[in-house]
Amino acid sequence: MTHIGIGKTAIAAATLASAVVLGAQAPAAQGAGSEQDHVAALEQTLQQGLARIRQYEWIETTVTSLDGEEKSRTQNRCYYGADGTVQKVAIGGVTPEESEGRGRRRGRLSQRVVENKKDDIQEYMQRAGALIHRYVPPNPERIHAAKDAGRVTMSPQPGGLVHLVISQYLQAGDSMTMDLNPATNLLTGLGVNAYLDTPEDVVTLAVTMSALADGAFYAAETTLDAPAKDIRVVIQNSGHKPVSR
Repeated sequence: MTHIGIGKTAIAAATLASAVVLGAQAPAAQGAGSEQDHVAALEQTLQQGLARIRQYEWIETTVTSLDGEEKSRTQNRCYYGADGTVQKVAIGGVTPEESEGRGRRRGRLSQRVVENKKDDIQEYMQRAGALIHRYVPPNPERIHAAKDAGRVTMSPQPGGLVHLVISQYLQAGDSMTMDLNPATNLLTGLGVNAYLDTPEDVVTLAVTMSALADGAFYAAETTLDAPAKDIRVVIQNSGHKPVSR
């Protein structure tokens, strides 16, 4: 299959409540364990789940909205290529304006201003969507590097859960949060707090993870919010089946 505290502008990363099994054969962490134990188990779980998902293709649906109004909806057939990157084949996409067949006339200057603004927003949305894929799914190698650099903190939570925070996962000043069940190796929450261009250009990711019957793990839904621009990008992955080349 196919994006943290930021100084004083930090926005708490969203924590999701749906529990996700990240691999039928992943080793379960036992007892309280150390931070090193939990991170190592997470790395192995991710490696196994991501290896299995490479055997599948799926449909990616991306919806972008501005000020709460849907601006575009696209779909791609996705699968992993030989180089290990996600390949995408466009299925189709249309903006609400196109679907409604709007034919309102505007003056040339007014229309040019509107088109320029539209292009700027579209470019921002595309970069926001690209940022999502830099964070989701989590990269085991980045997690390992953060652990070795001492950028992972752990704290116990009610109900026996463990809260992991990875600072500087990708950018200086970003963070990724994960809530784990150490007894069953369940990932119960994933969130990211980052920025697009500057630390003031805050974006947050809220991710719902899921797994297939064989333990292949993927992001079922990712929501990016960019409050400064009133932009939201939602990416859903569904319809998984063995890949056909």
